[in-house]
Order: sequence, then structure tokens, then C-alpha cells
Amino acid sequence: MVVEEAGCGPAKPAGNRRPQKQEPLGHVKKSKQLVSDGFTVKAMMKNTVVEIEKLDYHYYLPLFFDGLCEMTFPYEFFARQGIHDMLEHGENKILPVIPQLIIPIKNALSLRNRQVICITLKVLQHLVVSADMVGEALVPYYRQILPVLNIFKNMNVNSGDGIDYSQQKRENIGDLIQETLEAFERYGGETAYINIKYMIPTYQSCILN
Repeated sequence: MVVEEAGCGPAKPAGNRRPQKQEPLGHVKKSKQLVSDGFTVKAMMKNTVVEIEKLDYHYYLPLFFDGLCEMTFPYEFFARQGIHDMLEHGENKILPVIPQLIIPIKNALSLRNRQVICITLKVLQHLVVSADMVGEALVPYYRQILPVLNIFKNMNVNSGDGIDYSQQKRENIGDLIQETLEAFERYGGETAYINIKYMIPTYQSCILN
């Protein structure tokens, strides 16, 4: 009987275990993305994609618009970011909610705080181009939205809240009001200009001229 010496011959793997497959150099395993509704615990998890378009727009969009009156960080930031994100993804969900947005818009403008007005004007500019017919839907509400703009229209000054805003950041309140009125006219349909002119007599058409 011949006994093999230790170290002689090939080593056999224990049981049926197979050698592990080596990953090529530079290989990175991709994490599986999770899909979640917004404002849930799951939405806070890593690698989660939030489907903003599935949110209840009748509930959340007016809620964020209410936040336009906020002047304290981070609340004002969350409100502004939430509005822009929802307008970006809302499409046909935005138009039915317009009547619910008017009071929050009016309340924000009525504060007559230049910083709040500037933020609200940028939101209005995004709102009118966010979906079809939104510009037209705003026309009946000009009487609630435009009076404050008439007061500040000729104030060619920055928002002046202790921060050194530049022209590049679009914080000049007079310029922003002019841009907003022009957006209203372009997207508000045939009656937009005459309704703007009624509320702000010094406004000159950007289309007719």
C-alpha cells in the first residue's frame, strides 16, 4: 500500500464547493434603485427615486405655495424647491389646481416684502409655462395678483434684505415684474394684454410693439 506524501498531487476542493468567480478589475456593482412616493420614509432611503408626478397635486402644490410667505431658512427654501419640482413634473395635473393657488400667491405678494415678492415672481413665471392653458387660467385672477405689482413696478432696486444680490441672480424687483407681466401677456391668450393694461396702465405690450 502506497501512501501519498503531504503536498503531493493537486488539492481537491472541499465537498462540492466551486471556486469563486473573480470580478474583472474596475468592475463596480450597480445598486438597485428603489421607486417611492414623495414625503415618505422610503423616499429618504439611499438609491431611491421619488416619483413627483404621482403626488396629490391638489394637496401638496397649494401647501408649497402657502410656504411662499416664509422668510426663514430652511422653510422658504423647501417651499420654493417643492414648487419648482412639482411644476417641472406636473403637466396636466397643474391646471385643475390653479384656483387653489391664487390666495397663497395674493398673500405672499401682500406682505410687500421685496425678497418674498422676487421669489413669488419667479414662481409665477415658471407657473405660466408649466402646462398648457395655465396662462389663460390666470387671467381672471389678475385683479387679485397685479395690484401689488403696480406699486413696485417702477422700483428699479434690488430686494435689499441684507444680502448683496447681483443683477445676474435676477433680484431686481422692477425687472422681475416686467418679465412676469410679459410672460402673462405671451401665455395669457387674447384678453391678457387688455386685462394687464387695466390693472397696470403704464404697462406696454411686448407683442404689439
